[in-house]
Amino acid sequence: MTHILAIDQGTTSSRGIIFDRDMRIVATAQQEFEQHFPQSGWVEHVVDDLWETTVATSKGAIEKAGISAADVTAIGITNQRETTIVWDKNTGQAIHNAIVWQDRRTSDMCRELKTDGFENTVTHKTGLLLDPYFSGTKLKWILDNVDGARVRAEAGELAFGTVDSFVLWHLTGGDVHATDITNASRTLIYNVVEQDWDEALLALFNIPANLLPEVKDSSDDFGTTEAYWLGAALPIAGVAGDQQAALVGQACFQPGMGKSTYGTGCFMILNTGDQPLKSEHKMLTTVGYRINGQVTYALEGSIFVAGAAIQWLRDGLKLFDDAAETQSLAERALNADTVYLVPAFTGLGAPYWDPDARGAMIGLTRDTSVSDIVSAGLRSVCYQTKDLVDAMAQDGAQFSTLRVDGGMVVNNLVVQFLSDVLGITVERPQVTETTALGVAFLAGLRVGMYESLEQISELWQSEQQFNPEMGQDNREKLYSGWLDAVSRVRSVQ
Repeated sequence: MTHILAIDQGTTSSRGIIFDRDMRIVATAQQEFEQHFPQSGWVEHVVDDLWETTVATSKGAIEKAGISAADVTAIGITNQRETTIVWDKNTGQAIHNAIVWQDRRTSDMCRELKTDGFENTVTHKTGLLLDPYFSGTKLKWILDNVDGARVRAEAGELAFGTVDSFVLWHLTGGDVHATDITNASRTLIYNVVEQDWDEALLALFNIPANLLPEVKDSSDDFGTTEAYWLGAALPIAGVAGDQQAALVGQACFQPGMGKSTYGTGCFMILNTGDQPLKSEHKMLTTVGYRINGQVTYALEGSIFVAGAAIQWLRDGLKLFDDAAETQSLAERALNADTVYLVPAFTGLGAPYWDPDARGAMIGLTRDTSVSDIVSAGLRSVCYQTKDLVDAMAQDGAQFSTLRVDGGMVVNNLVVQFLSDVLGITVERPQVTETTALGVAFLAGLRVGMYESLEQISELWQSEQQFNPEMGQDNREKLYSGWLDAVSRVRSVQ
């Protein structure tokens, strides 16, 4: 038992990462793919792009590691959550592009359901809110808008899944139609208390039950790959949505331990133990992971745009060529405290849940510079994180530990400002690829490479701690400016 392959199918790229037994990265392969925006607020992926880049990067990682496929003990799969795919059970072909988690086309549908008084029922059963973010309304849209889809679904010809299910189905040659509980908990049709698909919610969204995958533990037997794809028949032993995978990868196994991941969006999850904590401040009650049938719940806040704001500054405004330049640019900012960027490109997530809000830049003057704008983009991620922390605190949740990961946290300026604006210590791990690391842990646990969560905790190592250096008065002044900027972009005041 020497190597684990982590498949990380994300929003902008697919990656294959090989870990050794000590959870050190041996090799990585990555391929980006195109995003499609058919209309304002709509976001799609070509499903074949997801699949082809997943296979290519998995093979590429094995090759770069200098090992054969037979040297891979097990595979873990982690994925962009909520992104919705429906495919033909006979051909494996999707009947529509994947509708991405960022997509807002079902805003009106959600608004109507709220008006009709269904949100309390949905929240009580799923821990979620009626928002286009989640899979249920996306699935209903496909069934209602793709010619013949509903008839074929009712006839048992189609399958629904989040990206993990689609990848799993293809890797196993169609033998396994399954998902794990963390991905199921994000669909809007899974009851997180009863831990089963909810018949009343399926009726509400008019979704046939025969579309749905089997729901397994996060560390479980998910079948075996066809040898054709990667060069050997390999066991798939761990699956988790990307943010829950990062919770595991950060070894947040005790209540009060939380992580915040900064990728395309920002996602903060706090371990709340074996009981679901209902939020009164628009946080999400979700499943952190389930191992050996024992569920651990979590409280989550989701920010739709984090790294995507930096990508927009680079590709849209062309203010710099490489994200690595942002730290030096921001360090030269002279108006960092008065320029705010609210990156509500696809609405605002938690705690606002305003799908119709749109982005804005506030505080511009004649001497505003590129450095000021870049600084505002970086700081926007930290301010949004404080929105989440404050909302969770009002729900009675307390952070004992905040661990950060994702592409943005290599920027020391960002992590230090995050510590400053939150007023707490923030830890950055030695291995920042914690999403992939988490499913590697889950797969390794299933096949006996690791004996317990305690053993996994011992493998986690801190690379650096960041302690707050900002005074309380300045912290409150800066955050007040942020709240003012957000109020200006809200669709409903």
